[in-house]
Amino acid sequence: MSQSVRRSAYIFLCAFPFVGVGFVSVRPLRIAGIFQTLGVFLFIAVAIAAWLSGPRKVDLKGEGRWKQALAGLVLIAPSAIISLLWVGLGPPFQATTSENYMRFLVLVWNSILVTIGFVLTRDVLNDAGERVCSAIGLATALIAGAAYLICLNLSLAQTALALHGNRTQPPAIIVDFYSAIEFVACVMTYVTTAAFATAMGRVRLLGRTAAGAYVTVAAVLGLLIIVRGLAYPEISANTAPWYTRPGVIAGIPAIPWLMPYLLGAVLLRRTRAD
Repeated sequence: MSQSVRRSAYIFLCAFPFVGVGFVSVRPLRIAGIFQTLGVFLFIAVAIAAWLSGPRKVDLKGEGRWKQALAGLVLIAPSAIISLLWVGLGPPFQATTSENYMRFLVLVWNSILVTIGFVLTRDVLNDAGERVCSAIGLATALIAGAAYLICLNLSLAQTALALHGNRTQPPAIIVDFYSAIEFVACVMTYVTTAAFATAMGRVRLLGRTAAGAYVTVAAVLGLLIIVRGLAYPEISANTAPWYTRPGVIAGIPAIPWLMPYLLGAVLLRRTRAD
């Protein structure tokens, strides 16, 4: 396989989650037959790009190599799953109750995948001799993963009740608790990304400039959430569009996983076989 093909596939792989966000956001695409076809096409495209941009083969006898490839694939998987299932889904207020149930179910399982990916990445970095930043990243990844599981399962349970006709609004204390846990989940994911990017820079899996860029972007996005405040903002037809509100964008549950996806693409790209 030529280097130009691998490079092109890698560029597409890195651009893919941002392309996916566009397809997910356009509600008019949610037409039976169309969104399923587009979802399958996007999923196959990212699978092919991952295969082309990664190593030609992975020696399963070399534990470090297949562990690195697996870490990359697991971190990429959430965006691939979202692109498969969410074409035209739009924000929650535009989706049906059954669509929102599927939305939160996907988010729950994706939070688990991201946490597994971070744990595998920590092992890869330990094998390379980096133990300080990766330890910080592991601690914050576990906090973020636990927080995600709590807040997303709350949303899933509320949506399940709505599916059965119970649309009673949760007590204010539950709403406040959700906001606090979601805040922790997103901020800790950005901290985790910065820690692992720094660690990858120290072992030359990332260049110094690239590692610095990851840290900077993660810090800016985390700061946007902090400035936004603890309360989860309202997203509805009566508010300004979500895509015009930076603090809202940074705190959408799936958005903090975009940079871990990119780290996964780097891990996959840097996996080498003899």
